[in-house]
Amino acid sequence: MSTPALTTYQRHHLRPTYDHHVGYLFPAMVRASQAHVVMLTEQGLVPADRGARLLRGLAELRADTAPAPEFDGTFEDTYYLMEKRLAQACGIPTSDLDVQMARSRNDLDAGVFRMLLRDQLLGVLDRVLAAGTTALDSAHRYADVVITGYTHRRPAQPTTIGHALAGYAEALAGEAVGYAELIDALNTSPLGSCAFAGTDLDIAPARVAELLGFDGLVTNSYEAVAGADHLVRVGTLNAQALATGVRLARTLMDWLTWRWVTTPGDFTQGSSIMPQKRNPVVLEHLVSMAGATAADAASVLNNVGAAWWEDSNNATTDVQVRLWDSNDRTDRFFALLGGFLAEIEPLEPPSAEEIVASGATTTAAADALTRHGVPFRAAHSVVGRLVRGGAPGTWTAQTVRAAAEGIADGLDDSAVADLIAAAVRPELVLDRAQVDGPGADAVRAQVAVLRGTFDTVAGRLAAVRARLAAADEALDAVAAQGAAR
Repeated sequence: MSTPALTTYQRHHLRPTYDHHVGYLFPAMVRASQAHVVMLTEQGLVPADRGARLLRGLAELRADTAPAPEFDGTFEDTYYLMEKRLAQACGIPTSDLDVQMARSRNDLDAGVFRMLLRDQLLGVLDRVLAAGTTALDSAHRYADVVITGYTHRRPAQPTTIGHALAGYAEALAGEAVGYAELIDALNTSPLGSCAFAGTDLDIAPARVAELLGFDGLVTNSYEAVAGADHLVRVGTLNAQALATGVRLARTLMDWLTWRWVTTPGDFTQGSSIMPQKRNPVVLEHLVSMAGATAADAASVLNNVGAAWWEDSNNATTDVQVRLWDSNDRTDRFFALLGGFLAEIEPLEPPSAEEIVASGATTTAAADALTRHGVPFRAAHSVVGRLVRGGAPGTWTAQTVRAAAEGIADGLDDSAVADLIAAAVRPELVLDRAQVDGPGADAVRAQVAVLRGTFDTVAGRLAAVRARLAAADEALDAVAAQGAAR
């Protein structure tokens, strides 16, 4: 018998939604259903023989690695496909199924989506930690490579490659903590909330949560189904992390253009016409990826804000693909950025003469005068006069004293010598003692502190994975035992 033609709604909404969702949702729905049936059987809500039949059918579905069937209109979505296939695996009509006792598509979808996001963000956090570790390694290695730091796209002050990369690593450390906290927030179970008001049946939601690796239950059954703040947090944290990372990517573009660092060959493309060109287009792609992730976050915010404070497809089904895409893109972003950072090395960083000619040492020159008792604004004015008279490399004791007339009269020889040394020796920044500054020892100390943060987050990540693995093992064992009855 031929399948009836799809309706307009099926063809233009249900089928594309099914195509997007089934690969993600179906395996997780089967897993959640195993935990649910175990609980129903343990609670005496389903007779042992019927529970065993369901568990055998679910085990068959879990073991089946064949591609999902095409959408043909005989079922509405992934949820009903699972019921249809489970009934077939059990050799019973769908009317004899107990798998949806004390469970709604609402809490099942909410629970499964948390499981999927949890697993995806564990992978994202792996990438963030790896990129952070790479940045710290390079920061430590290049803590004494002096470059010109920029503000507002103009030369500003001497710093080092290590100082810049340690700064980005600190941003990554904060984001890593944010992801760890978000995973903890996601890892609470809404299962048992049913449509939103729970059930009079004597279910044990905490048992289901335990078997699926959740740390606990969402406190309120209405929030469990209607809540979407955790979805917004996923989209916005990804957007934040990529927006910060792409700022570094833009700076790296400049470093490559100025030949301060090498261009990693594995991250380039050749020109179709210019044989000398190796274009680091990966950095351009990172910019685009950050923009797309920001758009995904905006879409999630829009859909959540367009929904009522209740179960609504705006805030559930319609945001899922956006977050799956966001997580996948974030994972790839940090794989690319981390890989790029692992391969860059100093090539032709600016010489001392180039840094001096850029004017980047003039603040240090003014600071040198303040160490001799000259008020800073006066010292600033003296150096301003010197800059207007010529580049720092041309300054002499005579021009310094002339510039100081009427502002800081009576400079002694040591003050003049200190100002000139600060103006023409940008490498002095390597000796700066300020703990958060670009001094080589300071940067390496910063690296050690930040490694501690990454190590702590890595420990949290390992603990979550250990709990999930233990829950998987426990569910496998109890489901197999129940199926054998």
